[in-house]
Amino acid sequence: MIKEILITVLTSSGIIGIATKFLIDRLKAYESRQKALELGVQALLRDRLYHIYAKAKRLGYVTFSMKENFGNVYAQYHSLGANGVMDSLKADFDRMQVKSDESETREIT
Repeated sequence: MIKEILITVLTSSGIIGIATKFLIDRLKAYESRQKALELGVQALLRDRLYHIYAKAKRLGYVTFSMKENFGNVYAQYHSLGANGVMDSLKADFDRMQVKSDESETREIT
């Protein structure tokens, strides 16, 4: 009887150990993938911010819609734990003259 109990405990411990290792490996893979996704999204947001900024620099001013869009994108970029790379660019963007969206349409066409 003791022998059977001992075998049962050892067998179930092995199964629990295997299951635990499997779950830990899955969690590590998930965390790695999640970090990659976050870094990818952050890179795309950074690119978008630079694109909006470059357009404003070319025009010499910011439209209301550009300002709103930049602010929304920057908020999400920053919430991902941005390291401040875009802070000086945002400060420069915020200092630009603001014009109506119609002036952008006339300028481009």
